[in-house]
Amino acid sequence: MPELPEVETVRVSLEPALVGRRFERVEIADPRLTRPLDPDEVAVELQGEVVDAVERRGKYLVFRFRSGRVLLIHLRMTGSLLHDREGALEDDPYRRAVVKLDDGSDVMYRDVRRFGTWLLLEPEEEAPYLLARLGEEPLGEGFTPAALAARLRGRRAPIKAALLDQRAAAGLGNIYADEALWRAKIHPLRPAGSLTTREVGRLQRAIKEALQAGIARQGTTLRDYRTPNGASGSMQEELRVYGREGEPCPRCGTAITKTRAGGRGTWFCPNCQRETP
Repeated sequence: MPELPEVETVRVSLEPALVGRRFERVEIADPRLTRPLDPDEVAVELQGEVVDAVERRGKYLVFRFRSGRVLLIHLRMTGSLLHDREGALEDDPYRRAVVKLDDGSDVMYRDVRRFGTWLLLEPEEEAPYLLARLGEEPLGEGFTPAALAARLRGRRAPIKAALLDQRAAAGLGNIYADEALWRAKIHPLRPAGSLTTREVGRLQRAIKEALQAGIARQGTTLRDYRTPNGASGSMQEELRVYGREGEPCPRCGTAITKTRAGGRGTWFCPNCQRETP
């Protein structure tokens, strides 16, 4: 699933191509993309909108229009956006929507598993929708050790599961949660509320570092994720623990172990990240 670094990479790539451009024609072929709303009705509403900004909130792409409306796009597991300056995108069995821009270029939404969503909101609907679902931006000034501690206080769930709750750190997912916990030397099954002040401080810094590393390498491509120009990310070559069961820990040489936390596959070093601190 694309996480914050992948979505931020998509945003940075699309921003210069979309800002100031008009949605000349919109085709939405998959009714699941906009349900419960009719895709043809949503397509008609989008036509004529002019993009003022391309932003990100957690794992959501935010297309902000001159009218005040916003289009929230969540890529979920296998969604991707591809941009073709010539307006000559090839046919693709997984193409779910296409936006023709007023400069003749195309933006295609591709999604193999069809879990992604497009949601068009009126100006007054955006803030309540996002505030109900997302906590602090982990790369923002508000993501302090104190803010993270407040989100974790009293929680009995494993820290790995707590971090996957988007109200704890918006945009953090399975890959970068494992990487952050390794950097912070915290066992993924520790109860979230048991972390000391010092450990929370280490974790807050580690989350920022893991996400910044992912952005610098344009995200992690394990299977479906691509940038809007079709390129792969390279963070998969730099992962310290995620997906590396049996390989030596880059820090101490102990074999990486896999377990499950919050229903998700979880990788960690049993020596560096001891369950009993």
